[in-house]
Amino acid sequence: MSTKEKSQAVSITILGKDYRVTCAENEQQALLRSAQELDLQMRAIRNSGKVNGVDRIAVMAALNLTTELHLAQNQNINPMGNISSKLANLRQKIEIVLENH
Repeated sequence: MSTKEKSQAVSITILGKDYRVTCAENEQQALLRSAQELDLQMRAIRNSGKVNGVDRIAVMAALNLTTELHLAQNQNINPMGNISSKLANLRQKIEIVLENH
């Protein structure tokens, strides 16, 4: 956030507890969506009954969300490589069909 950007305090609620977080005005909606996702993750973990304590629930939610982020990033690292291999596979299938006719 640059010094010229206007910051604003935003209220979020996670597991029934209210927090005030300051962020740039243009980041407010993203922060609210992130807080909602975190709240959903933490509620799901708490409701599973497998993890006790808010701190442990928060750590598990952070691990889950970080894992999802890394998986999404890894899928986007080399999308052309994935497309190239699919095209090569398709070309091979076409060549086999053409050889049999």
